[in-house]
Amino acid sequence: MPHNFLALADHTPQQLRTYLDLARQLKLHPAGFRDACRGRTLAMIFQKPSLRTRVSFQAGIYQLGGQGQYLGPKDIQLHRGESIADTARVLSRYVDGIMARVFSHQDVVDLGAYADVPVINGLSDLLHPCQVLADLQTIEEKLGTLAGRKWTYVGDGNNMAHSILCGGALAGMTVAIAHPRGYAPDPDLVTRARDIAARTGGAIMITEDPAEGVADADVVYTDVWASMGQETEHAERLKRFKGFRVDGKLMAQARPTAIFMHCLPAHRGEECAAEVIDGPQSVVFDQAENRLHAQKSVMVKLMGDRW
Repeated sequence: MPHNFLALADHTPQQLRTYLDLARQLKLHPAGFRDACRGRTLAMIFQKPSLRTRVSFQAGIYQLGGQGQYLGPKDIQLHRGESIADTARVLSRYVDGIMARVFSHQDVVDLGAYADVPVINGLSDLLHPCQVLADLQTIEEKLGTLAGRKWTYVGDGNNMAHSILCGGALAGMTVAIAHPRGYAPDPDLVTRARDIAARTGGAIMITEDPAEGVADADVVYTDVWASMGQETEHAERLKRFKGFRVDGKLMAQARPTAIFMHCLPAHRGEECAAEVIDGPQSVVFDQAENRLHAQKSVMVKLMGDRW
């Protein structure tokens, strides 16, 4: 098992399965793990705010017998007088793990390189592995299996698309990314996902046609069109993403048993219709809950004594 949790592509299919199986046990039998990280402290670095990431990590480490320490932009001097290397080295003398929600992916990579304790990527501009670990747990709960399923993401080729590509490929799924022209996922990550899929029996599809991407999908996923830090692009993206809203008509292209997923927060009427996100196929709040259980599995494996 890697020392850090920075990217799903750093793991083998067997390691992914270990995390998912442990997350299931943590959800079913939480009392059995209440001392798994007893006395451990998790430093939680936030360059950008988040409801789900902060509460799920802080509640999760507490439920495992440890404590979380929130470090917001005004609490530490990251990039404002102290280098990442020095920050990582100092924190390593105080805490047992570091979770970082950052803008630049290089920041979390550098933290992982210089810290002597495990580093968890809570989100970066390139990847969101904790979210996709929770998504895989949710898909397995709802559909029973992962391998052979078709997982379609509709929208911007962003950090969610990248982690879905690699996470789905690791699980042996067919991953389709349907994006507007000019908003394709990173080609290097697409290549990496295709390499993984070739070993696991999965497949990768990249298309500019949302109907083609969603056709016969088991899972339909979307994200906001303008993420945090892209507010000035919002008006332009509304025009460029026309036709990529997940509404009832688009969902009808998927399998009748398909589920709808969104990492939240959602903008009803933009990337998804209210009839979909609030409808019977939506599992968005189960996803949100599973952030807690999936991340607890990561903390137990990286920071616990016996696992």
